[in-house]
Amino acid sequence: MKVHPAPKTLQRLPHVFDKVLQLPFHSDTNVSVEETSESFLFTATAAGDMINQNVRAHAIEMYPGVTKVVVRRTGGGDFLLDEMELDLWRFRLPATTRPEMASARCCAGELVVIVPKGVISL
Repeated sequence: MKVHPAPKTLQRLPHVFDKVLQLPFHSDTNVSVEETSESFLFTATAAGDMINQNVRAHAIEMYPGVTKVVVRRTGGGDFLLDEMELDLWRFRLPATTRPEMASARCCAGELVVIVPKGVISL
């Protein structure tokens, strides 16, 4: 007879953030980050197959309360750097941001991502 331990409630790990922006670049890429009272503005030089693409920001709920914003082609599909790329550029977004309203565009060889801020309701 096998004895199984009582089920445990999973807890979120302290290194997992509520909101994260992930860009399709290596982690050492230079990305300009500007904060205004209304939003965060991220700008990076587009490369390769991204330059002439229409792009869109997608907010993905990874787990209840954990959201990741990624940039994808408008027609669908991710930008692949390598076959299994794990070393991607990421930025922890503050609680005041609204990832579901994020936008992205490629213009003049630059990727521009805007993540608006909103009011926190208590």
